[in-house]
Amino acid sequence: MSAETYEVRPVATVVGGHSRPADDFQGGIESVIRMHSEFPLDTLRGLAEFSHLQVVWHFHQASVEDVALHARSPRGDARWPPSGTFVHRNHRRPNQLATSFPRLLRIEGRDLHVTDLDAVDGTPVLDIAPYFPQMGPRGTVRVAGWVDEMLGDYWKPAHER
Repeated sequence: MSAETYEVRPVATVVGGHSRPADDFQGGIESVIRMHSEFPLDTLRGLAEFSHLQVVWHFHQASVEDVALHARSPRGDARWPPSGTFVHRNHRRPNQLATSFPRLLRIEGRDLHVTDLDAVDGTPVLDIAPYFPQMGPRGTVRVAGWVDEMLGDYWKPAHER
């Protein structure tokens, strides 16, 4: 592994929305991505024309001890086969980063009002970009068989628990 490091500073912080991490029922919750004041409002010009964002964020409630560099069953459920660290999309990854694609509802000043962002209140946002479908996956998308079973309730609204 390379010893090179790369410093990243948050551009925004999640305000409201989910209060704690959860494995499911992430849908229908509104939150705000509040841009830091060092970024002029002009940096958001034109963003309101897009329906969805690509948001890179940090699992800030996790610790370095949470990182798991080995194969394990998703969510610790033995029904699903063990898979490696880079197959999972959770805080046990080396850099504890995540990518989400929330729906942009509106922009008020530096506040980006979104829904379906699976980060929690206080989460540092490292980058934001509009989602371009032309830059999404090309060709047929294939996933492991356990993914549909595991994520069946992921985007259900929290009130359906």
